[in-house]
Amino acid sequence: MSEARPKPAAATSAAARPGRPQNAVLSGIGTTIFTVMSALAQQHGAINLGQGFPDYDGPPDVIEAAAAALKDGRNQYPPLTGLPELRAAVAAHNRRFYGIEVDPDGEVVVTSGATEAITACLAAVLNPGDEVVLLEPLYDTYVPSIRLLGGIPRLVRLSPPRWELPRAELAAAFGPRTKAILLNTPMNPTGKVFTGAELAFIADLITRHDVYAICDEVYEHLTFDGWRHIPLMSVPGMRRRCMRIGSAGKTFNLTGWKVGYVTCDAGLQPNVAKAHQNLTFTTPPNLQRAVALGLAKDDSYFRDFAADLQAKRDLLATGLMRLGFGVLETRGSYFITTDIRPLGWSGDDMAFCRAITEEAKVTAIPNSAFYAGPHPPDHYVRFAFCKRVPVLEEALARLAAWIGAGRARSARR
Repeated sequence: MSEARPKPAAATSAAARPGRPQNAVLSGIGTTIFTVMSALAQQHGAINLGQGFPDYDGPPDVIEAAAAALKDGRNQYPPLTGLPELRAAVAAHNRRFYGIEVDPDGEVVVTSGATEAITACLAAVLNPGDEVVLLEPLYDTYVPSIRLLGGIPRLVRLSPPRWELPRAELAAAFGPRTKAILLNTPMNPTGKVFTGAELAFIADLITRHDVYAICDEVYEHLTFDGWRHIPLMSVPGMRRRCMRIGSAGKTFNLTGWKVGYVTCDAGLQPNVAKAHQNLTFTTPPNLQRAVALGLAKDDSYFRDFAADLQAKRDLLATGLMRLGFGVLETRGSYFITTDIRPLGWSGDDMAFCRAITEEAKVTAIPNSAFYAGPHPPDHYVRFAFCKRVPVLEEALARLAAWIGAGRARSARR
């Protein structure tokens, strides 16, 4: 009598899957609005003025340096905190533009992009239950990163159209459990550049409550109309409390490279480095060497870079105003915020962005996606102007045809 053979395992069914809950923070996060709108743009053949990436390459010499560095036999793990030449370039950049003296060996950490840098800086100082003050509207990874670390976000809302710092509300957000403030200037999506007076007020709160500052300054070289970026780290009393984050992706139009850098006091650097060690450990060495070359470029590069973007901002802003949008001031960054109410639109911002993507073949981002608190404004949309001039002109022509057809006055709720 032959042995009974075991029955083949049944195909995995829902009942066979683990029933224990997964991470609650991640399970509660939807797909990022940038992915949603970019996919919709691709589906409908729309010009994508939603996601903030240029449609042209960065400086040829920086790209050539990265390509050459792939072939020079140094492709193994670089140092944890970054290649010495890039750390030295970051230190020199701080001194040249802001007068901040930095030890490249003990006060710089190179990261795989600014988003990783933000998480590493938060992880360096937060314990579960600590509070972090945030200004809305905000980049959509801030709140999930804080919650994943067990921190508690405390939201303070800036109001359009001027986005002035609400000083009383900000002061009230600080308390005995506050560990840090996360400050973004120049600010996405508002285009706000914080003034010296506003930074002094924030610095006073930081000192009085003995907290840290994580400073997202990735748009530091993208300021317009004479506005100048002032790092919070350069404000008196802030040197040892700040973790200042820069981005090669934004400074050199190479967003896919994901090279960021943190400048911080020697007392903070070891924990930032340990967090980086446990997130990505290191960053491609050829890209690091190329970014070091980029940061050493002549002042004219940075001046011309901002002037080129300002011209594109002006082109898009003027065109949108002529079409009837309410266009808010943009002092820095890649983005223009517009009010859609003057167009006669009676739906919300998400419906508007879907409509122009599907019908006008132009994509924008609803500003309500940049809020984590309840009842965000739902009549503002964000357009990116970091695109080639013919692309911006074509986008305006498509919107003009759509508005001319009267579609913008149709209610969509």
